[in-house]
Amino acid sequence: MKSIKTSIIIALLIVFNTNAQVQKEQKWVSIIRNNESSWFATNEAKAIAENVLLYQRNIGGWPKNIQMQNPLTADQKKQLIAQKSDTKEITTDNGATTQEMLFLSKIYAQIPDERYKNAFLSGLNYLLEAQYENGGWPQFYPLKKGYYTHITYNDDSMANILNILKQIIDKTGYYSITPDDATIKKTQIAFNKGIDCILKTQYKQNGVLTAWCAQHDEITLLPANARAFELASLSGQESAKIVLLLMSLKNPSTEVITAVNSAVVWFEKTKITGIKIESVIGEDGKPNRVVVKDSNAEPLWARFMELNDNTPFFCDRDGIKKATLAEIGYERRNGYAWYTNGPKEVLKKYEDWKKKIESETVASPKKNQVTLKDEFNIVVDQKGNGDFKTIQEAINAAKAYTSKRINIFIKDGTYYEKVKIHAWNPNISLIGESREKTIITYDDNFNKIALGRNSTFYTYTVLVEGDDFFCKNLTIKNTSGPIGQAVALNVNANRALFTNCAFLGHQDTLYTSGEASKNYFKDCYIEGTTDFIFGDATVLFENCVINSKSDSYITAASTPKDNTYGYVFKNCKLTADANATKVYLGRPWRPYAKTVFINCEMGKQILAEGWSVWSKSDTEMSSFYAEYKCTGEGFQPKTRVNWSHQLTDAEAKNYTIENILDSNVTSSTKQWYLKSM
Repeated sequence: MKSIKTSIIIALLIVFNTNAQVQKEQKWVSIIRNNESSWFATNEAKAIAENVLLYQRNIGGWPKNIQMQNPLTADQKKQLIAQKSDTKEITTDNGATTQEMLFLSKIYAQIPDERYKNAFLSGLNYLLEAQYENGGWPQFYPLKKGYYTHITYNDDSMANILNILKQIIDKTGYYSITPDDATIKKTQIAFNKGIDCILKTQYKQNGVLTAWCAQHDEITLLPANARAFELASLSGQESAKIVLLLMSLKNPSTEVITAVNSAVVWFEKTKITGIKIESVIGEDGKPNRVVVKDSNAEPLWARFMELNDNTPFFCDRDGIKKATLAEIGYERRNGYAWYTNGPKEVLKKYEDWKKKIESETVASPKKNQVTLKDEFNIVVDQKGNGDFKTIQEAINAAKAYTSKRINIFIKDGTYYEKVKIHAWNPNISLIGESREKTIITYDDNFNKIALGRNSTFYTYTVLVEGDDFFCKNLTIKNTSGPIGQAVALNVNANRALFTNCAFLGHQDTLYTSGEASKNYFKDCYIEGTTDFIFGDATVLFENCVINSKSDSYITAASTPKDNTYGYVFKNCKLTADANATKVYLGRPWRPYAKTVFINCEMGKQILAEGWSVWSKSDTEMSSFYAEYKCTGEGFQPKTRVNWSHQLTDAEAKNYTIENILDSNVTSSTKQWYLKSM
């Protein structure tokens, strides 16, 4: 009898130890998602929760790739307590922070320990703090140098964050912890900005919306590289979770619906059939991933596809693209997910989603939607005698991705608002009643924005991201005053035309960006103090008045190395306030800056030397600064710095409007600068 009891005890111990070992060997994410809710009331769950609390840093986030369920020694616990204030390596990559928040929510539902609630709310605050002003999130926060600063969709990082925010603002009860009203309001704002960022970063391939990349540059929003084998490309994997998120939105906007429809078309276009991925044992006894033909296999999508034509490619750690999986080394071939079936879930749900959207649109038109008499001719009048009282309302109501021009007529008045022409709003025209009395004004500046070194780019009064933009007969002001960087107009679009407009500010009044962008300013007035015309776009200023308000620099070009033209001023007049007596024509913001003044009238405020190198002597050789047949007291070609140029007649002949603005454009956009005038 004794031996039977002993055997039973031994058997129970074996079962107990086996279960404990299985739990330990489970991956952390599996423990969170696979266990029944009742498990979160167990002592085992409580022990893991103590680890989760220990690993959380004071900033609110967690490091990645931690198996929280593994027991900690006394020394390890002391070390984690000592690291509480350390902000290095805190991230949302690989599910970090978002999965710990889910665990805390699940255990709090069973054990309402206030420490779990506070830790969850601290994690939420971390997510809100980490967001860029443009709506994206970096991979690490505080920022870690390198590609980690890019907006990261990689491994569904941003989709995971936005899904948490959505559950909270929708009050679904999925998370057992409810923030206060003020935090929910912040969460709503962050969520809206995140969706806006998703819409802005959807990649256009030859003018057609497709999908998303794993990383997008945090400033330009363009596709960006990460690790050597993670080159800028369209992603079959990350795009799927993004689309599923967009499909989950209630009352989706026209832009969201367009984004989903476009992505689904791209998924259908890029699916790969007739193959599957298998792991086989090679001659060396090691498992090896291979592509096998199988006519019955479910569709797959490549993780990396070329931006221009969707061709799948593969990379080893040398960063060299290969056409097939078999061409890359063993370690990367078997240590990375090169194919995905993620979009299958999108395609599975798409038809039902589409029917639902269509039925909702018929049954219940958008709340507060304005019925426009003419959707291509919209009137803004702050007195109420138009379609809208604000300019932004009119822009938001405009059709997305229309090929037909939408004219927004703005009645005289001072419109105190921050205006943004979205990337999905090409062919928009803003036409004021008069330049003197139709005024758009705002007062953001570098210190007010307070978003770090890139704050300048967010200070705009008007931001143009939609291509083929036209603006006429109005004034755009930044009224911050002489207190540092404060942009009036930020143009990050191609083929933008401004005629008979005024741009008023101090430092950094006008920012023109986009390496391939072409802009045209005609019969305009531009004033400022330091570097008040700056950027990397190719821009022609013709018949404009350029007024310096203090001793400083007019231009700060950052022309890309291979661009033929940068800033070109033709038949312009350079004037100055009475206190401005020492003004430079320009200095190079980047090494290959190009700025040329042709047939311009230069006032006496222009210094004899003309140009500055910005304390960067090497730019004397790399930059290109030139003049041709200018007039006025400020035109002193014989005393200019010896590294600047006076164009010959033959050289000057190249500076035609066609050469400057028509190069590298399609036949359909030739002479685009004449079509809207």
